Amino acid sequence: MNKPDAIYKMNTLALKRVPFIFIIDFEMHEPFVFTLEEALANKILFDVDGFKNYSIQPKYEKKISFKKFPVEYSTYLAAFNKVLDNIKNGNTYLLNLTLPTKIETNLTLEEIFYMGRAKYKLFVPERFVVFSPETFVRITNNRIYSFPMKGTIDASVENAREKILNDEKELAEHTTIVDLIRNDLSIAAKNVTVEKFRYVEEIATHEKKLLQVSSKIGGELPGNYLERLGEIIFDILPAGSISGAPKKKTVEIIKEAEGYKRGYYTGVFGYFDGQSLESAVMIRFIERIGDDLFYKSGGGITAMSDPLSEYNELIDKVYVPII
Repeated sequence: MNKPDAIYKMNTLALKRVPFIFIIDFEMHEPFVFTLEEALANKILFDVDGFKNYSIQPKYEKKISFKKFPVEYSTYLAAFNKVLDNIKNGNTYLLNLTLPTKIETNLTLEEIFYMGRAKYKLFVPERFVVFSPETFVRITNNRIYSFPMKGTIDASVENAREKILNDEKELAEHTTIVDLIRNDLSIAAKNVTVEKFRYVEEIATHEKKLLQVSSKIGGELPGNYLERLGEIIFDILPAGSISGAPKKKTVEIIKEAEGYKRGYYTGVFGYFDGQSLESAVMIRFIERIGDDLFYKSGGGITAMSDPLSEYNELIDKVYVPII
């Protein structure tokens, strides 16, 4: 399905109040829009903040094996330096740099989907699994909301909450993304405001607990927004939190610096129930490529970023949320 077809189908189903799910890749080249029946026919499973298209929860009793083989620091540093050069030249001032990490596990992608704990989960057979903590946009009662997530720290660090909230680099990065998302929402909405700035959420993983920092931004949609639901979603893509600012030029730099195709990683998926829409950024993402599994992860780079700290954050984000 191409972008115009996806927009048309989203608009048509929304006007008819027909529930559907959508899956949009980072470059918006291969989006999918499925009714619930079509999703099940394609064996696609999802859980969007508690709404599931499956009823049976299999039970697994096995000791989890999970090994990660991140890229060499020198490889990461080369990509980081390309980003830093562009920052120094004024081409970007915040860029989300990501790279794939090869992993080995005794779990299948389907088992990870069922066993994982996350606000948003998606399983596409033989392709990838997502267990994301990050909301993209929520649309309900003629209002649109976004909850950008920027800032991660190991919860076991002494005074972790205070450290992440008082970190100047993290504050600058988060403020930039909030401003970017506020501008993005203004494409479709009016009276856009930051309703809650920098609150902390805890995320449990199979290794440890992480703290992540989010904000809440909201705006008013016109009364006829359902007939333009597809355009609203595509107009504000890619998500600011996983691209950067200014967005258009930053996406160009991302492709040059990363040297691999993100695909559906850092795209978005969501569910429209006939009245409201809920969607997620596809982070925390494991993809099958050939016979191997790759976990894609990364973080925001600014002029104040330390490459080793950013490299370690990339590795820290390689986890499965199974307790």
